[in-house]
Amino acid sequence: MRITLPSGTPAELVEHPSPTMGLVIAPDIFGLRPLFDDLAARLSRQWGMSVCAVEPFPGRDLGADVEARFAAVPELRDEDNLRDLLEAADRLGTPTVGLMGFCMGGMYCFKAAKVERFARIASFYGMITLPEAWRGPGHDEPLRIMLTGFPEQVLAIIGGRDHYTPIADVDQLRSTGARVVVYPDAEHGFAHDASRPAHRADDAADAFGHTREWLMSALR
Repeated sequence: MRITLPSGTPAELVEHPSPTMGLVIAPDIFGLRPLFDDLAARLSRQWGMSVCAVEPFPGRDLGADVEARFAAVPELRDEDNLRDLLEAADRLGTPTVGLMGFCMGGMYCFKAAKVERFARIASFYGMITLPEAWRGPGHDEPLRIMLTGFPEQVLAIIGGRDHYTPIADVDQLRSTGARVVVYPDAEHGFAHDASRPAHRADDAADAFGHTREWLMSALR
């Protein structure tokens, strides 16, 4: 169901009757939409978690034009995004909470590693270095923020052919202590949206399997 966080940001909440843990989802650049409603419901059902997916562009009607969305990213602020992710974690009401994000949301997963609130973090093809076109006064570099916090909390799912995550950036990410899993033949966005040309069903299933294990390891 749609809820409004204390900040005023919309979110999709799926409450499990007896959750093992909570999971916050940071969507891709296209934001909260039926794709993420369905993903939240599926992960709640299959993984036994309460799930909350958070809108990354609250109060903005940007439509489906990716160029308009790219142009809006420099206006976002890291502190606002982290606030919303933390409010979603609190709304879940579970002692243990994980975080998962995709594309731009994956980048924000790296930045969220500055706090201990998320016991495990899974970033799917998040930008390791802030793209030049996304730079703005409210943004800091993902790696720099990670290094101020808890990079060992992070699992990074990477496509070997993803131009957003070049090998030099991946090597730097590994050096932080984050766990990195690379799918050599995968491009950007290969896992979470079956309608994309880049989707790879077997790699996606494997990546989600790794992610479930990583999140659940927080309970051991």
